[in-house]
Amino acid sequence: MQEFAGQVAVITGGASGVGRSLAFALGRRGACVVAADVDRNAMDALERDAKAAGISLLTRRCDVTAAGDCEALAGYAMSEHGRIDMVFANAGIGAGEAGPMWTYSMKDWQWCFGVNVWGVVNTINAFLPRLVAQERKSHFTVTGSGNGAFVVLPDAPIYTATKAAVQAITENLYYQNVAMKSPVSVHALFPGPHVVDTGLFDSDRVRPESFDTGTPKSSGIRSVEDMRRLMQQHGMELKTTHPDEVAEAAVAGILADTFWICPRTEESLAKFLARVESIRTLQNPVAASVG
Repeated sequence: MQEFAGQVAVITGGASGVGRSLAFALGRRGACVVAADVDRNAMDALERDAKAAGISLLTRRCDVTAAGDCEALAGYAMSEHGRIDMVFANAGIGAGEAGPMWTYSMKDWQWCFGVNVWGVVNTINAFLPRLVAQERKSHFTVTGSGNGAFVVLPDAPIYTATKAAVQAITENLYYQNVAMKSPVSVHALFPGPHVVDTGLFDSDRVRPESFDTGTPKSSGIRSVEDMRRLMQQHGMELKTTHPDEVAEAAVAGILADTFWICPRTEESLAKFLARVESIRTLQNPVAASVG
């Protein structure tokens, strides 16, 4: 399978989780990958494993909250390869919030919005002009979340607020590119359909000192395994999705040129429809519609 032979893919948040899986899924199909991240150790591991797999891959440090970093990343990809065919605005973190939102540190709000929202905006501003100027087919994919885009998750209001904003940005980007007959296809990628086993719960590992709140995360959840144990204590089972499955769904969506790349279950669809129904009928939100 060499569907992307000769093409260049740039991935933010590319060294771990869904980003790492995207790097391998695209690289195995012939793409030259530029993976950007702030986690140097994870990038080193990615470089080593990609080399062993025979994948063409470059890495570059990029803090997506800094517009200059994103601009430099775009310039680097163009200078190294002379073209960009796919961009994945994938970098994202979780603030690890718990309890009433009025008790959260402003640093949690600022950091999460900086990465999840401004990171997408900065990536758009750096890459879309270059993609449009190439005057040929290319793809811009934004990693969102159904928690925020489709349903409310009261235990994570910062995270879901950022993902609600990201979905609005992504859809507007799609509409604008269609209206101007741009050669850029925009895609909304929703990892799932279950909890994706990534480092999102341990985002503090890459938290800058300037956003350090000085207190441990009160949620107590730093991994999918922590969440699994917590749910087991309440007699519930946690279903998970491997990042490789998300990457394969992304590849399929790009090849099919579909906006919505959204694996889902009957349960997740029911929650979304319940929320839509509460809005349609102007009824107070019900438990089934809040995550």
